[in-house]
Amino acid sequence: MKKIEAFIRHEAFEPIRAELLDKGFPSLSILEAKGSGRQKGIVERYRGSTLTVNVRPKVKLEIVIEDKDKGVVVETILKHARTGEVGDGKIFVLPVEEAIRIRTGEDGLEVLQLHGESEMPS
Repeated sequence: MKKIEAFIRHEAFEPIRAELLDKGFPSLSILEAKGSGRQKGIVERYRGSTLTVNVRPKVKLEIVIEDKDKGVVVETILKHARTGEVGDGKIFVLPVEEAIRIRTGEDGLEVLQLHGESEMPS
């Protein structure tokens, strides 16, 4: 299994989420993040004052997938997040040793499978 962590611009999130859902990857976590990278500070002017903003807002996506699906997920993120400008973000691919579903105790790849109709809440 692989865990993909992607730091992206806010406006890229919805197209990525929609395409991943269409491709069968409905489970992901989203966190608000702030950080700095090569773009360093951005100078803004407010009421005649100059202000340097050193951290920029981003969205952090986390998704755990089977090894074979890594390329599909990474390409989907790149397709929608890449503008060619500084600050597009980063993608990290990490190995996942183990996954356990707390409710049932299932582990391994079963944890990544979609719920069956009988398991869906009404």
